[in-house]
Amino acid sequence: MAHALANRVAIVTGGGSGIGLASARRLAMDGATAVIFGPDAEMLSGATEQLQREGWSARSVEGDVSSSESVSALIESVSKDLGRIDFVVNSAAIQPYGTVETTSEQDWDRVLAVNLKGIYLTSRYVVPVMRRQGGGAIVNVASVQGIACQTRVAAYVASKGGVLALTRAMALDHAKDGIRVNAVCPGSVDTPALRADAAANRGAESEDETIAKWGRAHPLGRVGRAEEIAEVIAFLCSEQASFCTGGEFKVDGGLLAKLAAELPDW
Repeated sequence: MAHALANRVAIVTGGGSGIGLASARRLAMDGATAVIFGPDAEMLSGATEQLQREGWSARSVEGDVSSSESVSALIESVSKDLGRIDFVVNSAAIQPYGTVETTSEQDWDRVLAVNLKGIYLTSRYVVPVMRRQGGGAIVNVASVQGIACQTRVAAYVASKGGVLALTRAMALDHAKDGIRVNAVCPGSVDTPALRADAAANRGAESEDETIAKWGRAHPLGRVGRAEEIAEVIAFLCSEQASFCTGGEFKVDGGLLAKLAAELPDW
């Protein structure tokens, strides 16, 4: 069977786990070579070995998405070794809790550096590569919390709102280069990060009970799976999405379609 993305190359930041890893796998399943990028060498090694055992083309590069030197070295090495870069999935993100009053300046700077500056850096260095080869696709993982939000996530929502604005700006600036730029906005998704949040905020409930409660806030009645987000990301990278750019694609189980007020069910 022919693979739609054969001989293509995808870089996935934050690709060691969660949505990033699921996206790397999904793109590799379509024939792309997936290059996962992140700061944890052990996690990267485990993820790469897992993908390779499954029969997919994958490699990893250790580095810090908020470092210009690290990101420029990533783009240069992948472009040189593999000859091209067709897709970038910007999935790296962190989410400490806090209001503007309780969030330290250090935490604020780190969240914006990883979640927003990281996308600026990968894009800054990959756009010239994509332009030279005639185009490409960039998918930024934003969040429903870039549109509406809960309490105590001031730094995170500021970064994700910035991701959506940056996505629009990049889509306009680089359409002439054949580069499409889109964002996905997941709701709650069962990832290691979500489970860590549930463990930290569960109160008297178990971790699974907390996640199930969060899931019930979504009209579909559950949290999402990383693979479900990856399907939309893979679509946005593919030629099937050739007329999509500057978009914000909600993959949230209907969460943002719902008002808090409800009528009786009769």
